[in-house]
Amino acid sequence: MDFKGHFALTDARAGRCHPLTILDDHSRYNLCLSACGNEQRSTVQTALQATFERYGLPERMTADNGAPWGTSGRAGLSQLAVWLIRLGIRVGHSRPHHPQTQGKDERFHRTLKLELLQRNGFESLDACQFAFDRWRERYNTVRPHEALQQQTPISRYRASGRAFPSVLPPIEYPSGDTVRKVSDKGEISFQNRRYFIGEGLRTQLVAIKPTTIDDVYEVFFCHKEIRRINLRDSP
Repeated sequence: MDFKGHFALTDARAGRCHPLTILDDHSRYNLCLSACGNEQRSTVQTALQATFERYGLPERMTADNGAPWGTSGRAGLSQLAVWLIRLGIRVGHSRPHHPQTQGKDERFHRTLKLELLQRNGFESLDACQFAFDRWRERYNTVRPHEALQQQTPISRYRASGRAFPSVLPPIEYPSGDTVRKVSDKGEISFQNRRYFIGEGLRTQLVAIKPTTIDDVYEVFFCHKEIRRINLRDSP
């Protein structure tokens, strides 16, 4: 998932359009082409929820390291990543300064720009969305793709069998794990020491699991390993 660089609308009062795109890695099927008014977490989460309600939950999603997908500095996981992980989705990020990691998205964006954005102007987000929906239908169901041996994405795509839940499932860990609640500062207490976990995990429950190495522990949030703790290191 990614944003295809924003562009100005012809009515200056309407601001800019930020196209949010989600592409299925196997089939190139476009699951989301949303005309967003900004790139804020709440806007992205609303678009993702609508996509998940229609197509089900994916096993994994990959995005770049910028906001709202990733964070910088001490924040750790972003709030958006925390929400996706709570849904059981494995979240990955492209390597910094290597946008080619998401090469299929980049090619999709070039096609979108060449076939639609360069040829048209749009006065509003509604006008953008109307054009996006028409173009997306053709892209998915009519236009043959060289990478798919001239087949269409819809001929390869299979929807997920994992339904979007009406309520986030509770966080549960095996009985042998040590469970801690992350503080408002993004820290946990373990063995009389404080360890930074991430500001994005404030108030969330994490599990501390022993490893095969003495005094070394893994810290997990749901299925994702967050960090390792070595009791022999200085706090």
